Amino acid sequence: MIKPFEKPIYVTKPFLPPLEEFRQGLEEIWETRWLTNNGPILQRFTQELCDFFETDNICLFNNGTLALQIALQGMGISGEVITTPFTFVATTHALFWNKIRPVFVDIEPDYYTLDPEKVEAAITPWTTAILAVHVYGHPCKLNALADIARRHNLKLIYDAAHVFGVKVGNKSIADFGDLSMFSFHATKSFHSLEGGMLIFRETGLKGVFDYLKNFGFKNEFEVVMPGTNAKMNEIQALMGIQVLKYLDEIIQKRAKINDLYRHLLKEVPGIRLVPALSPTVRQNHAYMPIEVDEQEFGMSSDALYEKLKQWNVHSRRYFYPLVCDYACYRNVSVKDPLTVARRVADRLLTLPIYDSLELSEVETICEIIMSLHLENGG
Repeated sequence: MIKPFEKPIYVTKPFLPPLEEFRQGLEEIWETRWLTNNGPILQRFTQELCDFFETDNICLFNNGTLALQIALQGMGISGEVITTPFTFVATTHALFWNKIRPVFVDIEPDYYTLDPEKVEAAITPWTTAILAVHVYGHPCKLNALADIARRHNLKLIYDAAHVFGVKVGNKSIADFGDLSMFSFHATKSFHSLEGGMLIFRETGLKGVFDYLKNFGFKNEFEVVMPGTNAKMNEIQALMGIQVLKYLDEIIQKRAKINDLYRHLLKEVPGIRLVPALSPTVRQNHAYMPIEVDEQEFGMSSDALYEKLKQWNVHSRRYFYPLVCDYACYRNVSVKDPLTVARRVADRLLTLPIYDSLELSEVETICEIIMSLHLENGG
């Protein structure tokens, strides 16, 4: 008989570096008393990220949401932007805060990213950009979206919150599009407690973003634009430096967990796994999504979500409901029926995955899922 876990198994748990290593960094902060405003640790973190991504076109922020808001502002995006309803609300909020109208179109069924055909069909004279999301660490249809953006003279912006460390054909995921926003929130496989980053093609944007994240100050006496306060602080930067050292190890552990889930769940009726990505993609295994077919499995994703909690396993309906169904966006006209996005949102769960999750715990989670199928549909 399967017993519930004694301690909760959450959908994610942040990696933390050895406490002694972090303490040593804190001693430097205590010595300098430099807590924010482009301190030495932030400068060091920035340089390490420039080296990691092989570009100087990087700007750091205190969170990803403000990073994306400032990206849209700094790039002068206006009018309509074609985007996905299958994302975290911050993607759409960034458009709202810039008085941009989101145009929601459907996703493709394999990896849940924007469907390029639907994107092209939704372009109007007011469209200025495409805002696509690399969902769960899966790259978007990069070539197709780039071709559409080029032919229609649109900016191509990626919400890359889920894809830190992902490579496609030996190129960083940040090499695609005009700009990518990365989130360093504690729930991510790479984090800095909280934080965000923009990587962009146009070198001149760096100065604009630096102004916008620091009240528009050019120097001590000049304010050149109405900016806000979105600066990353020294403690965030310190955590980022420490976690970056362990990134390869984190990804390797998550890869083993992902492989075990896929092995144990592949034959469970009613459980659909994301198709294997191309071997040219270096994944970060950010999330472990499954789709639950109620008829085949024997219960809905909602019911499975509730049942798993009885074993102290906490999955997540991620993303449910669709952004366009939230009260604050119901007044946005949606012409696309969003057939795939609605089906996926109704069926999808993300299962626990994090570097410290034991393989034996993964086996037990899969045993629970199988037992629920046998009780209800097998």
